[in-house]
Amino acid sequence: MTIDKQVSLTNVILGAVLLTLIALPMSVFAQSTATSSSDTEEVATSTEKIVATAPTVDRVYDNYKREELPQSNKVFNDFVVGPGRFSLEIAPGESKTVIVNISNRLGSKRLFQFDAEDMTAGGGENEGTIKLLGDEVGPYTIKDYISVPYDRFYIENNERAVVPVTVSIPADAEPGGFYGSILTEVMPDETQVVEEDVAPTAPLVTRIGTLFYVTTPGEIAQEGSLVDFATLPDKSFYLGGPVNMGIVYENTGSVHLTPYGTVSVTNILGDTVGLVELDPWYVMPQSVRTREISWDREFLLGRYTVTADIERGYGNQTDTLSLVFWVFPWKIIATVFAGVFIFFLILRFILRNFEFKRK
Repeated sequence: MTIDKQVSLTNVILGAVLLTLIALPMSVFAQSTATSSSDTEEVATSTEKIVATAPTVDRVYDNYKREELPQSNKVFNDFVVGPGRFSLEIAPGESKTVIVNISNRLGSKRLFQFDAEDMTAGGGENEGTIKLLGDEVGPYTIKDYISVPYDRFYIENNERAVVPVTVSIPADAEPGGFYGSILTEVMPDETQVVEEDVAPTAPLVTRIGTLFYVTTPGEIAQEGSLVDFATLPDKSFYLGGPVNMGIVYENTGSVHLTPYGTVSVTNILGDTVGLVELDPWYVMPQSVRTREISWDREFLLGRYTVTADIERGYGNQTDTLSLVFWVFPWKIIATVFAGVFIFFLILRFILRNFEFKRK
């Protein structure tokens, strides 16, 4: 082999080695780039799955049906939730879905939120009223049985969201009542500008509750009656109207009751001069509730008898109680007597100082 051939072969070998050294890092770098691209696709796919299972607030809102409210140039600065209550009968292991409508009239797009709380009858000065329990578990708990598809959502101004609310009673639930509320909250408007030199304050959160009265059929105790009927405050003499009265109903059963009835007023002659119809009101189990009414008319004078006929809300049973009060509008009576007295004084003066002769 000649020297030229040896040099040529050496150059070929050196060139091949050099090309290998140059190509190797490029191949490794190219492989690294491809792997990074594959990882990015996996992350993007994972993010899409998360969004699909736990939508963002904006996407949550899109899942509720929306309705436009009648156009108005007036901003009411409020929101409306309806209806205010539901009375349902649900068997163990079954569910029922109702519709709650939320109308935004606050003047701008706002974020709303749902919370569920148990409720019970208030005590003390608030006896008979509804008391929400916050994070506490009530004696007739239902908050874990109430569900909505999405609990945070936006509503545009002058729009209404139509929200399905489902109540599911466990299969092992005992017969009786379950009571709670789903609260609609409007969250603070983060776009509001805080004025300078004004101390920051805690944001105000407005909540409107929709009450749920749920009965599970079975061996339940329905027991209640009208226990008292009196004027408020308790007195027998009035100078005039209105006359305020209270109907006290006690529920000693295991489920809520809805008594209703009429209150009639008769005068001293026995004529009916007033009639008040009482729509059903809710009385929680093992509680007492006072239904207040007010009655008035243009002129009251004398003795009046008021009779309350209250249907217990079950079994077509009626309780009846009566009360009596007197009305003496002394200012009016005094004015009339003063006028009559002055009239007779004037008449006497004329008769004593003037002589009337027949022609």
